[in-house]
Amino acid sequence: MNSSLMIRRFFCFKAPATSSTTPSAFSVSRKKPLVFLGSPQVSVSVLDALFNASSSPDSIFEVAAIVTQPPSRRDRGRKVLPSPVAQYALDRGFPADLIFTPERAGEVAFLSNLRALQPELCITAAYGNILPSKFLNIPPMGTVNIHPSLLPLYRGAAPVQRALQGGAKETGVSLAFTVRALDAGPVIAREKMEVDDQIKAPELLVLLFSEGSELLIRELPSILDGSARVKAQPQDDSKATLAPKITTEESWLSFDEEAVVLHNKVRAFAGWPGTRAKMAVVDDRNGQQSIVELKIITTRVCPNIQTNEVDGITFKKDALVVPCGECTALEVLEVQLPGKKAVSAAAFWNGLRGQKLKVL
Repeated sequence: MNSSLMIRRFFCFKAPATSSTTPSAFSVSRKKPLVFLGSPQVSVSVLDALFNASSSPDSIFEVAAIVTQPPSRRDRGRKVLPSPVAQYALDRGFPADLIFTPERAGEVAFLSNLRALQPELCITAAYGNILPSKFLNIPPMGTVNIHPSLLPLYRGAAPVQRALQGGAKETGVSLAFTVRALDAGPVIAREKMEVDDQIKAPELLVLLFSEGSELLIRELPSILDGSARVKAQPQDDSKATLAPKITTEESWLSFDEEAVVLHNKVRAFAGWPGTRAKMAVVDDRNGQQSIVELKIITTRVCPNIQTNEVDGITFKKDALVVPCGECTALEVLEVQLPGKKAVSAAAFWNGLRGQKLKVL
């Protein structure tokens, strides 16, 4: 293939010299070529399900190519590493030259390679890039997205986090055709899931994408034969809610709010960006006061508050009991000081050596 058609690939990858696999040659197979787009670890379960289903004797499709985010600096060593999806595909022996990593999905060279593959269908799962019309017009059976919410609820970049932040008791996963409008395409199928009041966003994401993988495999035959397009239900835009991207500025906790609001925020922002709070450490022996910044890792809502001071933090059993708005209290079970490892509330309290802790 002409070098002008080749897109940006992982600089550390090199396909075996004996391999004759190219985008144009790979699509000659009798099976219907499918292109998968995904990037983070939660997307791996979807790709794994597709690999396993495509390897069965009666499978009518194959994964012809993978599209993912470019390599990035991760971990404490700040090494440049492929996305979790790319790494998993390589570990499975997928051809390195069929893993595409465009900065944007609208790049001319990338779209040329995609057209050369002649995919019947594209599947997206937390890919992380906006898909332009030029992309969406390529696969004749369309592009289908696994979205971790019950659409039209929580359209946007952070559906799981915003659902937990809002205290949702039920959520789910939707399989929907992708259109230019944000998460607004016809829904092929949904699966509901109850939300435990202690579950955090990373754990819920894993559960929802695992469920979404099963839903996708069940629905793929109808998607590929076109019947899913007929049965897919348009979304009711009047019931749509948005789930905008989370920012680091949102991570601060204000104890003027009710405990349940703060607890839900801790669960929602777990992993990234986390939740933080500033507290005062007071030494009654000399009257000195210092301010500490804590990352709040794990919490639960205290059924009632029993403290003589509206700003005094106490320790009971295994938790720091923090007074909050509306006469509520938040039990903090796990915290982390900057640059330190996360510790239990008991370990942190013992480290105070008799000093008092107050809400700012």
